[in-house]
Amino acid sequence: MKVLVIQQKMIGDVLTSSILFEPLRKEYPTAELHYLIYPNTRAVVENNPYIDKIIEFNPDWNINIVGFFRFLRRIEATSYDIVIDAYSKIGTGIIAKFSGATTRISFHKEYTRQFYTHTFKYKNHPETKAGLAIENRMLLLQALNKDFPVASKPVIYISDEEKLQVENKLQTAGLSPEYPIIMCGILGSTKIKSYPAPYMATVLDEIVRVVDNAQILFNYIPSQKVEARKIFSLCAETTKKRIFNDIYEKDLRKFILNCTFSEVYIGNEGGAANIAKALSIPTFSLYSPFIKKQDWAIYEDGIRNKSIHPEDFSTQVPGSYKNLKPENFRNELRNFLLKNIRRKIQKSS
Repeated sequence: MKVLVIQQKMIGDVLTSSILFEPLRKEYPTAELHYLIYPNTRAVVENNPYIDKIIEFNPDWNINIVGFFRFLRRIEATSYDIVIDAYSKIGTGIIAKFSGATTRISFHKEYTRQFYTHTFKYKNHPETKAGLAIENRMLLLQALNKDFPVASKPVIYISDEEKLQVENKLQTAGLSPEYPIIMCGILGSTKIKSYPAPYMATVLDEIVRVVDNAQILFNYIPSQKVEARKIFSLCAETTKKRIFNDIYEKDLRKFILNCTFSEVYIGNEGGAANIAKALSIPTFSLYSPFIKKQDWAIYEDGIRNKSIHPEDFSTQVPGSYKNLKPENFRNELRNFLLKNIRRKIQKSS
């Protein structure tokens, strides 16, 4: 038996949909399980023991008909028995249909339902703390067996060799294993998903006030270097001294490895926050007003995983960060830091 799971989207989506593989392996221990994703998201599923093969889809094929048709022929030749499309767009629907699989599963949408044998409507309210992003994906497995669990937690798998390499690298760069490393997602994937620069600088200053010996690492995409420098320039001088600008990784897998040695993640909600959760690192996430909190509030308990949304304070200015000023959640941030940082937080003598 061969099973194909499709998730052509961003890092957080690919990581979240990877939860399907462990229950599939338990249900079909001898099956070949394949994952179809974009190349730039591969790092979050490397070493996953439940995935037999990662198939990379070139985004250019979305507009290159010849390339797309050749890819469809490859899929057809593989002879899949089951296809689970967690993306449910026209393009992925065509892939599912072209596969020839007798069981094709996805979400119910009027413009794609013709491609599938089973479709499910999205849940609107979560049953567990896992959140809707998790529960809706697990819902797709109900087409195969009603006994599949409602929720499952994303996990990123890191080898011992990778851990040793990054530990040596961080110490060579001047970070002390004695003091906490704090990974800060200072920018979102787009401008409208990024907490305003002056506000973010204030958050960084507050981190240093609470954790005097904090070792702060920045996370942002390479094209955001100018915006990252602006945030750095807005920080207090004491904060700047605690920011290790030289330790920055363009490579996603290397960023993930840096995260493994971080005490907490603080910053914009998105792929980086989901990566931290998959590494069991406590997260304090700041939501864009344009993102529904209930959709992506994965495994939040208010202690290890805490998130803040503008609507938590007011709904009078929808679509604006004006309701999410740093002073609004200062106490929540301080409590999060004090509860989750295990290494020394006193100033080094």
